[in-house]
This record gives sequence, structure tokens and C-alpha cells, in this order.
Amino acid sequence: MASLWGGRFEKSMDDIVKKFNASIEYDQRLYRNDIEGSIAHVTMLAEQGIVTVSEKDEIIAGLKTILKDIESGKIIFSVEDEDIHMGIESRLIAEIGDVGKKLHTARSRNDQCQVDGRMYLKEEIKEILNRLVLFEYVILEKAENYADKITVGFTHMQHAQPVTIGFHFMAYFQMFRRDIDRLLSAYERMDLCPLGACALAGTTLPTNRHTTAKLLGFTAPTENAMDSVSDRDYCLDFLSAASISMMHLSRWAEEFVWWNSQEFSYIEIDDSYCTGSSIMPQKKNPDMAELLRGKVGRVYGDLIQLLTVMKGTPLAYNKDFQEDKEGLFDAIDTWKASIEIFANMLEKTEFRMDQIEKQLDKGFLNATDVAEHFVKLNIPFREAHEIVGRMVKICEVKGCEFEDLNDDELQAIDERVTKSSLGNISIEACVNARTSFGGTAPSEVRRQIVIGRDWLDSLEINM
Repeated sequence: MASLWGGRFEKSMDDIVKKFNASIEYDQRLYRNDIEGSIAHVTMLAEQGIVTVSEKDEIIAGLKTILKDIESGKIIFSVEDEDIHMGIESRLIAEIGDVGKKLHTARSRNDQCQVDGRMYLKEEIKEILNRLVLFEYVILEKAENYADKITVGFTHMQHAQPVTIGFHFMAYFQMFRRDIDRLLSAYERMDLCPLGACALAGTTLPTNRHTTAKLLGFTAPTENAMDSVSDRDYCLDFLSAASISMMHLSRWAEEFVWWNSQEFSYIEIDDSYCTGSSIMPQKKNPDMAELLRGKVGRVYGDLIQLLTVMKGTPLAYNKDFQEDKEGLFDAIDTWKASIEIFANMLEKTEFRMDQIEKQLDKGFLNATDVAEHFVKLNIPFREAHEIVGRMVKICEVKGCEFEDLNDDELQAIDERVTKSSLGNISIEACVNARTSFGGTAPSEVRRQIVIGRDWLDSLEINM
């Protein structure tokens, strides 16, 4: 098949060069976007009198035939097609003859691949947003179920303070809320149409880029033709958002791995999200959590790869930019699958409260609450902090809890402290008292759930 760009060449491409140069193996997933872009483009050309209405109709009919043949499996692309743009255009010319050669008037593959990429990514962002929203609803449901169930809160992987499981869930809810916000913001920035920028400098023909932008569902055309074909910020925006969100998934997956271990035994993961060992028959491994934890590395790599590609590229278009797609597609596929799997795994995971309760009397989880209680007795916090620290030391020596210290021992630490002055320092009382805005008290967790649900219900994802 002769190349559509080979007029000034005397030799054809070497086979190994042809394969190295081609992107059809992965960019063929853009076929529908490419055809939709071409239909919009030729519609505009006809409106502007650059092609006739009959030529437009013939080209659109040919493009629709090619679309049908691709989706039915009749058309199989190969390295000879080079890329999806050439693959479709060459078949259009073979299908309808010389009139097909008019389709590429007032455009370049430089702006063509850009509009295809933006259209495709906008669609995928909608799908990912919908999956994130469904995931958030699962988090809210689980948070409600565990709003008053107490567990250990950690800092530095040491017992720190008692919190509710629902509170822990709502921390992740906020992370994924920010992920949604980032995607919505990225979508807004990429919602500009580059079609008609041509190679880098626009065209002398009387085109109307506002028409093609409107036909393709964009807010407006891009402002500068040179930037239009040189820009991959919209891909980087997406990959950055994907990397941050995958990091959030990885952090939670890490906790699932801990919680599932015998040392914790905090959770029971459904069998359908675990695997066994080929040699140890007793094993139930949290493989999905481990894979989710590890998949973030792929997406980080996709981001760094494109950042590296872009860092040394002068204006305007460079062949380097062809390297924008494989990593982008990989990140899309990885992120979509990870969200869905984690949401389903979370929905089918239950916490083992009998095991968690065994840990609540370890590590002096109520120490900060005791100090704050002393503050209410008008003891300065730094003094209260020191008093409680000395109480902890005595308890460690005696192997007891705060409640077991007698008045003599407390008075020896500080004459302002007596057994009665400790107040109610049970774990339940400590949790219920943390009603500060954003705190872990069940009442505050339920307020957060209501706010979160209202926000989710207000989202309009079908942009």
C-alpha cells in the first residue's frame, strides 16, 4: 500500500523502520473518534464551501461504511497502515475514489491525532468519574455501617488514639473526593478542540474552527495553532490525577494487607478476592489488595515516561509525541480496573470486631484524652502532657492501665491529680467526646457522611 505522504520520496521505508514508525498497533482504539472527527471536519468544509455538499455526503457515507466494517471485524489493521488516521483515510480513498482525497483539506495528522486523543480521553474520564462516584457510595455505606465501631488509630504504626472505622473510611472518602475534583478540573482544561490548527500555523482556507468544536462537543477551539499541536498537558493532567488516585488506592490496599494478617486479624476479605498457595494449603492470600498496591507503579511510570518525552521537545510537532498514547492507554485501563476491583472488594469485606476489641486496651489509646481532661481542670497542656507521660511510665512498670493507679501514686506525680479527677476515660467515652468539627465521634462521622452524600448526589458526571 502506497503511503499517503510519500510524494517526495524515491525509496520506500525499510521494513524494520516501518514497524518502528507505526503506531497502529495501539492507536487503532481511536478509530471511532477519528471517524467522528473526520465527519465533523468535512461537514465544516461543506458549510464553508471548500467541498461540495455531494462530496461531503459521499465522504460521510464512506466513513460510516468503514466504521461498520471495523466494528464487524471486516477490517483488520496492520503495520502497513502506519497509524489509525492513515489506515482510515487510505480505505476511504479505496472505497469512494478521488473524492476521498479531499477529506484531509485544511487539517494535518498533527491536529487530527490531538482531537482524537482529547475526544477519547474525555469519554474515558466520564467512565472513570462514574466508577469513582460508585466507589464513594460504597465507602459511605460502609462508613455508615461502622460509624460507631471503634478501632485503633495509628501514627508511626504505633497505637495512637481510638477512632471509629467509619471515621477511617471517611478519610479515604475525602481523598477520592479530591481525585474526582482533579479529574473534573482536568476535563475542563482539555475541553478545547485543536482540529483545524493543521500542521502548526493554521490554514489559508476559509475554515470555521468554532463549527467543528461545536459539532464534536467541545466548549471552544484551542486558541493558538502552534500550541494546539505541541501540547500534551491534557495527557499529563490526566496521568497526574491517575497517579495520585492510584496512590490513594495503594495506601488503602496496604492497610488491607496488614489488617488481613494474623498479627492484626482485623478483617475478613471475601474468598473471591483472595488466592491460595500452591504449596501451603492453609493460606488465604490477599492477592487483589497486593496487586492494587503494586499497580500504582505502572501508572507512575506512565506519567514519568510522558514527562520525560516532553521535556526536550521544541515547538511545534515532533515524532516523539507519538509516544504519548501507550502509557496513557495503560493508565486508563489500569485505573479503571483498580477502582472497580477495590470497590467490590471493599463492599464484600467485613471487620472482625471481636479481634479489634482485643487491641483497644493496648498502647494507652486514651492518653491524649486524659491530658485534655486535665486541661479542663485548668492545668496547662504542656504540664498535663508531662503528667500523663509519667502516668504511662508507672503503668508500664506495673503492667496496668490508668484506671488502676491509686490516689497515692497519682499524687506522687502531681498533687492536682486524683483518681476522681481522671473522669470517664473509657475508650467509648473518649471516642464519643471527640465532637470537634471533622472529629471521630460517631455523631461527627454521620455528619460527614451526610455532607459527602449530598455532594455526590449533586455531581453531574454525564458532561
